[in-house]
Amino acid sequence: MNIRPLHDRIVAKRREQEEQVRGGIIIPDSAKEKPQEAEIVAVGPGKTDDSGNRVALDVKVGDRVLIGKYAGSEIKLDGDDLLILREDDVLAVID
Repeated sequence: MNIRPLHDRIVAKRREQEEQVRGGIIIPDSAKEKPQEAEIVAVGPGKTDDSGNRVALDVKVGDRVLIGKYAGSEIKLDGDDLLILREDDVLAVID
């Protein structure tokens, strides 16, 4: 995949959670909540501050992060469901 986000944008792929069936009830995909854990696929070069210096991002490719349920814009690229979001939409980095 060849994608390069601009400024402080990040491309992430949601990590699928294990499906749990309780009491024999199967929940359809349309009713499931979106996973909040994602893996960073690509990062932009960062924002420029008031003096024109580029401020690097705190996340890097391969980081596992927590994001908001409705954060970012969903896209499909090369058959993969991806998410483009700003660094501000990342809630935490999972070590």
